[in-house]
Amino acid sequence: MLEREVRDGVAWLRIERPERRGALPAAFWGRLREVTAELAGDERVGAVVLHGAGDCFSVGADLADFPDAGDLGARRRFLAEATMALEELAALPKPTVAAVHGHCIGGGLELTLACDVVLCDATARFSAPEARVGLVPGVLLAWGRERIGDNWLRYLALSGEPLDAEEARLAGLVNFVVPAGEHLDRAAELAGKLAAGAPLAAATVKSALGRPGLASAVDSGALLQGSEDFAEGTAAFRERRPPRFRGR
Repeated sequence: MLEREVRDGVAWLRIERPERRGALPAAFWGRLREVTAELAGDERVGAVVLHGAGDCFSVGADLADFPDAGDLGARRRFLAEATMALEELAALPKPTVAAVHGHCIGGGLELTLACDVVLCDATARFSAPEARVGLVPGVLLAWGRERIGDNWLRYLALSGEPLDAEEARLAGLVNFVVPAGEHLDRAAELAGKLAAGAPLAAATVKSALGRPGLASAVDSGALLQGSEDFAEGTAAFRERRPPRFRGR
């Protein structure tokens, strides 16, 4: 589900679930924590590139793998594991690059927010659809203000509508947009330059910039996953119909 390969001082992490369009199962977050810890101590690696297999980066969390709606403890543990994985990726003392193509949704978008630099090709579409199923994009709300203008952030979080590649660049989600199919070549070029820098300097920059914690994302997400609106939202998604939310 997350494959690792080191080439020329760069670690390439590939979300390897093309048959599910990169949908992230619960076990993905533990695997990400494991890989991140290994990379932190790997002296061969000067930079990291995260990308997706198949026709997109990731469509986000695999809803079939969500914890039971009636088990608040399980929901908290699920979200705590995911947020710890994102915080550890963000704190990795090496430059990280997200190379995006196709859909980058929900948890996929959160992964890009944990990276230092984001580039995408012209096919990329970024969205935070949580509001459409009765949730909130907690990581986007916690980290989005560092990169995204207030009006774009509100639009993303409230509408669930996607931004295309150029809109994402204007919003601040993306540093560079390249022609379709060229995202990995551009990522290799950029990561090579980042890997050539002084490791201690890179670690110091990342430590100084940091990111706020995600405790609020765990609390809000765990509570909303037990709501009737979330049950209705996911049912509507599976049945391909508009949801009928009741505010409870």
